[in-house]
Amino acid sequence: MALGSTRSRVIAAFIAIYLIWGSTYLAIRFAIETIPPFTLSAVRFALAGLIMLAVAKLQGAERPTFPQFRTAAIVGALLMLANSLVGVAEKRIPSGVAALLVATTPLFMVMLEWSRPNGRRPTVLVTLGLLIGLAGVGVLVGPASFGEGGAIDLIGAATVVLGAFAWSSGAIYSRHAPRPTSAIMMTAIQMLAGGVFVGILGVALGEVSSFRLADVSARSAWAWLYLLIFGSLIGFTAFVYLLRVSTPARVATYAYINPVVAVILGWLIGHEAVNTRMFVAAAIIVAGVAIITAAEGRAPQSMPKPAPGTTPAPERT
Repeated sequence: MALGSTRSRVIAAFIAIYLIWGSTYLAIRFAIETIPPFTLSAVRFALAGLIMLAVAKLQGAERPTFPQFRTAAIVGALLMLANSLVGVAEKRIPSGVAALLVATTPLFMVMLEWSRPNGRRPTVLVTLGLLIGLAGVGVLVGPASFGEGGAIDLIGAATVVLGAFAWSSGAIYSRHAPRPTSAIMMTAIQMLAGGVFVGILGVALGEVSSFRLADVSARSAWAWLYLLIFGSLIGFTAFVYLLRVSTPARVATYAYINPVVAVILGWLIGHEAVNTRMFVAAAIIVAGVAIITAAEGRAPQSMPKPAPGTTPAPERT
């Protein structure tokens, strides 16, 4: 009975990170219809951070040292910036396209890890996955004459890629800097610091001055609540649980399932157009990420790749 119960929990947790994290891209698209993207992220993550902080305190988590707090704050700022940029980009590109571009995060992580002092040189297999993934991005954002479907908005695409780079930078920094021993405490600080950071950006960009709560539609409000509860809290809890009971390589499989889920939901629910170019690009990008994930999974020092939030080894929520 206990074994079956554990198996059920593992399956449920995998379903959560596959489907919930894959659905956050469409939820972001609905939320930003009437809520500015930086304001959306600021309120969502600050509140989620307070909840996670309360949980950490109830679990008796140790108070972090200043170097540990600094790491969590820096990482949180980078991760929440990345998440906010997805919202900015989805003003110009479909949520499915944004998810495909976010799937390039492992590519940046490989390059950043290689470029840092005493960094790890990618293996031949990882290099192959890197090249394949970049080729997929080229197919996705190439000129309109390249395959079926119009050209992708380059500003929107570049915004997502910038976010993927910021996310990867936070992930790599987190690996090599002192951080709280409690994963819950680490995430709470990341969310709180990141929420404050993007909130300041929102004020600087004039979002707050032009935002009126009365203008928020019911769909945007429900989407924000979904992102808070399911994306940030339930999704994260499932991810942390899987890190304890499964292998990093298996947990990292969400990295190439989330984009597929996002494209399907964007088409079915968001009525986003899909075309041959997207399917071809998706297949190429997913293949590249799968190769990298498999190769990294065999390395002794491997860690799971990040994908819309935060985790002890940064993740999307």
